[in-house]
Amino acid sequence: MSGRSRWTPLLQAILIANAFLVLAPMVFMGLSAFKTTREIFQHPLGLPTVWSLDNFSRVWVDARFALYIQNSVIVTAASVAIILFCGAMAGYALGRFRFRGNDFLYLYFLSGLMLPIRLAIIPLFILMRNLNLLDTLWSLILIYAASGLPSAIFILTGFFRTLPADLDSAARIDGASEWTIFTRVMLPLVRPALVIVTVYNLIPIWNDFFFPLVFIQSDHLKTLPLGMTAFFGQYYTDWATLFAGLTLAAVPVVALYVVLSQHFIRGLTAGAVKG
Repeated sequence: MSGRSRWTPLLQAILIANAFLVLAPMVFMGLSAFKTTREIFQHPLGLPTVWSLDNFSRVWVDARFALYIQNSVIVTAASVAIILFCGAMAGYALGRFRFRGNDFLYLYFLSGLMLPIRLAIIPLFILMRNLNLLDTLWSLILIYAASGLPSAIFILTGFFRTLPADLDSAARIDGASEWTIFTRVMLPLVRPALVIVTVYNLIPIWNDFFFPLVFIQSDHLKTLPLGMTAFFGQYYTDWATLFAGLTLAAVPVVALYVVLSQHFIRGLTAGAVKG
């Protein structure tokens, strides 16, 4: 028996245990969304006695869930769009052109991966106040875009550098402009990397609670994680409705990951082989 096959059962057991640890809370959350708060505490691991959608209708109407999910979609979509647009252009310039200061500029962007943006919360608050962006969705969009750009540039630059130089050279000989080469030749070839950047940034932005708590005061501008705090009271928490809201909030992200999973895995394996 080879060394690799000897360790295969152990590795499979570890992966199964990890999958159980990841999926168990999601299953518990989904089942609890159909129970009452009393039933959650009486039978936390059991199936609902009655499969009722009352919690979902309550969270959608009473908790202004539609408004919160609209704000989250706007913030997440705008932030990811800025990250992809600016990150792709910067990655293309750093990956396909050699100029003085190329490596320094690349390291400058990479330094953003080493410094948690939450450490600069006070300067960011002062900056947003001076720009009159406090209590606006733009404050969240700009901060998320700035925090996501270093990782996007790091990933995309690596992919652009692996593409053959003959591709853009041939396009230039045919008379294609630099913008045409970038959009029609290079971007389709790094599509797996774009999916990696999307998934890598979308989930933390969608689930973030910290920055909306700091920069958003108006109730009509709250995102989903901040809006869900309406169910937490000083003496009582409506756990059933809270779990229904969390389940609805998780559905878009899970569905998007399922749709993009093949591209995501393909990009990861391509990066591993080319690295």
